[in-house]
Amino acid sequence: MEDRVEVTLGTAAEIPCLYTADVGIGGLIIEWFYLDPAGKRHRIYFQDPTMRIEETNSQFTGRIKVDVTPSQGSGQVLLRVLETRLGDEVDFICLVKSLTDGNDEGKTQLRVFEKPAHPNIESVDEDIWFNNEEPVKIGNCEAKNGYPKPNITWYKDNRPLSNVPNEVSVVSKEVTESSGLFSVESELSLKVVKEDQGSEFYCEVNYQIIGGFGMLESEKKKIRVRYPSDEVNLWVKSPKRDIKEGDTVELECLGNGNPQPLFTFRNRELVELNTINNVLELRNVSRLDSGLYECFTTDIETFEEVKGNTTLFVNYLEPAVVFPEGTLTLSQGAGLNRSCNALSSLNTHTVWMKNGVKVATGNILSLRDVVYDMAGTYECMVTVPQLVGMETSAAFQLTVEGSPEISEPQSTSLEQAVESTVVLTCRARGNPTPTITWRSAGSLLDSHSNVTEDGVLSWVNVKVSSDLNVSCHASNTNGNVETLYSIKAIVPTTASPTTTLATVVPTTASPTTTLATVIPPTDRPASTIGTDTADKIPRGSSGVIIVVLIICLMLLAILGSVLYFLYKKGKICGRSGKQDLTKEKTSRDNIVVEMKSDNTEEAVLLAVNGDKKSGDQ
Repeated sequence: MEDRVEVTLGTAAEIPCLYTADVGIGGLIIEWFYLDPAGKRHRIYFQDPTMRIEETNSQFTGRIKVDVTPSQGSGQVLLRVLETRLGDEVDFICLVKSLTDGNDEGKTQLRVFEKPAHPNIESVDEDIWFNNEEPVKIGNCEAKNGYPKPNITWYKDNRPLSNVPNEVSVVSKEVTESSGLFSVESELSLKVVKEDQGSEFYCEVNYQIIGGFGMLESEKKKIRVRYPSDEVNLWVKSPKRDIKEGDTVELECLGNGNPQPLFTFRNRELVELNTINNVLELRNVSRLDSGLYECFTTDIETFEEVKGNTTLFVNYLEPAVVFPEGTLTLSQGAGLNRSCNALSSLNTHTVWMKNGVKVATGNILSLRDVVYDMAGTYECMVTVPQLVGMETSAAFQLTVEGSPEISEPQSTSLEQAVESTVVLTCRARGNPTPTITWRSAGSLLDSHSNVTEDGVLSWVNVKVSSDLNVSCHASNTNGNVETLYSIKAIVPTTASPTTTLATVVPTTASPTTTLATVIPPTDRPASTIGTDTADKIPRGSSGVIIVVLIICLMLLAILGSVLYFLYKKGKICGRSGKQDLTKEKTSRDNIVVEMKSDNTEEAVLLAVNGDKKSGDQ
């Protein structure tokens, strides 16, 4: 038989009994007994070849069953105890007698287990005051209805606690319920220190189960330890950097007690300041806010002030100042020294800017041999590298006086066609603003001028009739300067660009020829090159010549029509109507006439062009 059989309370227990015998079941007597606590046997079952009897008036009456499984030379007798109870935890004896082989018996112990309910922890709800004299109660832990009796262990921050005189006290007590199950209660008392604030406590219940042990943990409870502050710290909560003027500063006061007391703030003049949640807010601080600040509270036991303090320093940067101040006017070639200073509590860095470009580093600006390009606004920018956003600036205006300067043109030597008009430009600068005049061959020319940011722009229209020189002269109260344009007149080898030649020839045989006359507009391009023919023709005979030329052209046109008609009829050149004359060319006659009036430069051009293939006609 097995030494021990384990079951959970309320379930069925099976206790096997194995035997060997030379006879069958008909030659065996089987009996089951249990031993009471005093060791006395009590029979609960009897079986022989003729009968089976379950004893009455025992604690197992009605709750047992016996099954016999015989085999050749051996067998098994199985005792089943139904709905096990706590009192069933006894020793069972199996006795087997053989009519021929004698008898033998075996013994098995029945163990019954019951898991306890989940442990419940009750902690002290109110705050626990720090006490150096004796332990104070932390809480109770209870585990109910377990079997056998469970054990309780206390833990603080995952470390087990045991009894330590004057420091830790664990007192346990157990209760046997009417059901026979055990309930265990444990009380923990602890000598509390400040470091116990926020510590977690819980209890652990250990119990026996089939084949080993089980464990249950209670929920974790935190304790609140109250104790007064004996140290107070005042510190800058924000910003987390050096403080500068214009910042919003927060000072926070913290004590080492629990809970935090309500602190009072005051400045170096001992003026009490309003706070929210022990935080003092100073907005848009200036250097005047620098100094000693303190916060304090009163000890509830000694009624003495416990305070903390800190020194606040507000960095500053005063507005930049340029010395000497004001606008400065210099003559070309002169120099200057200007200083820029800004008083600051920290090291500064100064640069000089002009039109967004750095021109110098340091608080001194030195300029030598100034020219017009150096005129403008100079700004000094002072920054504090240690604090981003801490900067100031100042500026002054520099004006440069001097004689005029003419911007060199791309070319002062030009070649232009005779009778063309060229536009010459001249740009000059100076202070005062220069005046520009144009001259050629000692004569003053009509010109136009515009004043710009860079100076004066002037231009003149020059009619080219021969080689000539044109000068641009710029002057002001400080001097004058000029530049010379040299123009070479070139006689065109082709028809003038202003002369347009066009001939319209009909596509069919026609006795007439169309003449196109093109008259250019009055506003000629500045670079237009005209012919010099009209200038050489006397104005009184111009009309007569034109009429004669027109009559001649008309006669030539009529003659051409007649010749074309005879050609088509085969009356000339022996033409039979099929002769190919496409390779023959007529001679070209061009007649060009330009007319000029007193007010305009108009040209009338008439032309007859015979340079057409007969096939095209």
